[in-house]
Amino acid sequence: MQWGEFAMSTRIYSVRSEGAKYGVGFGSALAMVISYNANHSILWAIIHGIFGWFYVVYAALARV
Repeated sequence: MQWGEFAMSTRIYSVRSEGAKYGVGFGSALAMVISYNANHSILWAIIHGIFGWFYVVYAALARV
């Protein structure tokens, strides 16, 4: 039996995580919303969306 698999009677169920796949998109969207709310600039929102979670953490620490 491998990591992430659970045997129940004769069937094997596997669990896979897709958090990272959706986390990147959510981080970028959140960064764009925070940036646009703070700066009212679409250009800055796009730039901060590229940085994603880095900008979200910066905005949380700096209280933008």
